[in-house]
Amino acid sequence: MTTDYSAPITAKSPPINANGWLAFGIALLVLSVDQLSKAWILYGLHLGLGDSIRILPILSLTGVENIGVTFGLLRADTALGRVLLSLFAVGVTVALGLWARKAERRLTAIALGMIMGGALGNNLIDRVRLGHVTDFIDVTGLGFFPWVFNIADACIDIGIALLLFETFRPQAKPAAPQA
Repeated sequence: MTTDYSAPITAKSPPINANGWLAFGIALLVLSVDQLSKAWILYGLHLGLGDSIRILPILSLTGVENIGVTFGLLRADTALGRVLLSLFAVGVTVALGLWARKAERRLTAIALGMIMGGALGNNLIDRVRLGHVTDFIDVTGLGFFPWVFNIADACIDIGIALLLFETFRPQAKPAAPQA
């Protein structure tokens, strides 16, 4: 058996770059904060369905069981609907995770992490564990925002906004080679 020492040695890129690790860390942070906040609402404050605690004139904590997606859209009030939304969340998270592994820009990684953590918190863990999503952040006192939401919803929406910003932000032009 002979070994070929003449083959060039190439550096293999790591399966996950630094921005990928950032994205996964943010996803874990969002997931943790989301689930801890819901546990506090449900088991610490014992905030039941429709119960409300006013914090500020424009902010209350109000117990809501959301069987839909963000803002109650696409209601899933059957077992099949919950399973389909859970599978969709898994699919989205896997796809975003594959993208995040090699994210070239830090802002993209942050956005992907926020969306992944929110999707796992809301559309997977809550639906499997409770059959619905627990919403509690109520800013209806603003007068123009009629929905109650949670940390995961906010992170998904902010993550999508960051991705859109990143998409439409002008790219830096590469430096011209010097002679």
